[in-house]
Amino acid sequence: MALRPIDNALPTTTPERPKKQVKISVPIQKLTDSAVNDENKAPVPDVTIDYVSSENLKSLPDPESKFQSLIEGLDSKDWTKVCESLNDARRFALYHSSLLVPILEKVMVVVVKSMKNPRSALCKTSIMASADIFKAFGDQLLDSNSDALDSLLLQLLLKASQDKKFVCEEADRTLKVIVDSITPLPLLHKLKAYVSHNNMRIRAKAAISISNCVSKMVILLVFCTQYLFLSCKFLY
Repeated sequence: MALRPIDNALPTTTPERPKKQVKISVPIQKLTDSAVNDENKAPVPDVTIDYVSSENLKSLPDPESKFQSLIEGLDSKDWTKVCESLNDARRFALYHSSLLVPILEKVMVVVVKSMKNPRSALCKTSIMASADIFKAFGDQLLDSNSDALDSLLLQLLLKASQDKKFVCEEADRTLKVIVDSITPLPLLHKLKAYVSHNNMRIRAKAAISISNCVSKMVILLVFCTQYLFLSCKFLY
């Protein structure tokens, strides 16, 4: 009997079966329509706000028709529309002040709220609006029973003591306008409350305004004294 060749012998060990590869399913986040379409959207342009000085503001051609839109603009949630309405309120104060009287306190509340807004453009526009309000109404603002004037004065002192230079400078100018527009003695009573404020910077700004008030009183006193002296000299 012939023997089988060794090469054709069966292997002593069975070969290992190939291991199955584990399939890992990774969830793919589905893009929303807004995310897909963002590439096709035009970029939102930067909004620029023009700061118009009081001298360059023009009167409204038809203030009665503009009055309702003024109220709606002041209540808007769009800060750019609020800026436009504040500039319109400045025009009303300077050229049509009698029309603004019924909503004056509301305007002052919006001005204070806008000063607290973190947007510097809206903050500065509201400070400029407050200056024109003081120019137009002066001592009439003291007759109000609400705390709108006190809140406005506090915000101006606060903004005048901030680090943002262009906001600080605008607030300083407005505080000088207040001194020029309101009788010194009643204004001193208002400012006296802020000399003991917890904020050291507010105390400093209040002290400067008080000093300006006193200087104005001295000038008025000297003027009155000279007037009395000349009047007596003319009589005798």
